[in-house]
Amino acid sequence: MNFIGNLIINLYSIALLIIIYFQSLKQVEKDSLQYKIYMMMLKMTILLIVIDIFSRLDCKSNTLYLDLYYFGNFMIFFLNLVMPSLWLLYVYVQFIQEESKIKHIISFLVALNCVNAVMVVISQYFGWFYYFDSENIYHRGPIFLLPVAFIFVLIVFAYFLIIKNRKMIDKKHCITLAFFVVPPCTGIVLQVVFYGISIILNCLVFSLLLVFLNIQNYNLYTDYLTGVNNRKKLDIYLRDKIKTSADDKTFSAIMLDLDNFKNINDTWGHDVGDSALRMSIKLLNSCIRVDDFIARYGGDEFCIILDISNKNDLEIIVQRINNCFTEYNEASNQPYKLFCSIGYALYDYHSCMKMEEFLKQLDILMYENKQHKKDNVEEYV
Repeated sequence: MNFIGNLIINLYSIALLIIIYFQSLKQVEKDSLQYKIYMMMLKMTILLIVIDIFSRLDCKSNTLYLDLYYFGNFMIFFLNLVMPSLWLLYVYVQFIQEESKIKHIISFLVALNCVNAVMVVISQYFGWFYYFDSENIYHRGPIFLLPVAFIFVLIVFAYFLIIKNRKMIDKKHCITLAFFVVPPCTGIVLQVVFYGISIILNCLVFSLLLVFLNIQNYNLYTDYLTGVNNRKKLDIYLRDKIKTSADDKTFSAIMLDLDNFKNINDTWGHDVGDSALRMSIKLLNSCIRVDDFIARYGGDEFCIILDISNKNDLEIIVQRINNCFTEYNEASNQPYKLFCSIGYALYDYHSCMKMEEFLKQLDILMYENKQHKKDNVEEYV
């Protein structure tokens, strides 16, 4: 591939990465380690593509070209393990949340990258990985496959984690994680077999796009703690339901708040509180259909949207939820009990009520239910 062809492909790849980067900035959970690692991968890939452009400036007599040419090839090998290391770390945090274990894997990856960097520096004197002849033409060194072997070791480790923990995450996410390395590995094989072809980074862009569409973009509308839809997705979904409702096609909604949830956090800690939130979601999901919509509205508040236009059917669902929580409290060996206050209503198409107004109505009904329980029960925990 000539320099111009390589330049065009690389510039196109950079443009695509920039688009993905700015779309990723819209995510809600920007403090999550997963988000930070993905953004680092985007930035690093852009940097590597720019360096790759420099490394293609061969057979140029201009001193500036030669300096960029030498610099580009050096940095390609120097940063050789950064992307596979970031990818392994990205996979790791999908399954492992313990801070100590994450620190250990980061320390290992940093050490491995340092070893690679030292070997690349030494290689400048002995031509282990690559060298230039008297005409400044690039040639592979006797152990140029060693950096490739390092990459494959990290990839195999990542695959081991995916296979071992595949049941812990969504099937679609698992497939995306497993497929991520296929395009760049194909590029590596092509580069090794066909000298002069270098499309590894361009293949990597395709993989990053798939991760954005199937994992990162999913997280844009997902509550990271409970795994259900977040408030942003609720607003979008509810507006659409209102917009598409008609006189003979309406829907209903349930607003639910966990009673005395603060006491759970204060008494047994936030880890137990988080567990209680996730258990509440499991109970709610067991009471509704798979295609019904559920979102985390606030801290301990949830909203369910159902394709139900009959009040009696809606009340059956509400009663099912109450019974489910009661049965859980009777059978559970957890130190806490789960109680909830519920507000529910059919959406009245003729009212032309906006999303904010309908949510406010549900909120009022929920707190009326909470107050009614307090007035009739002296104390409940």
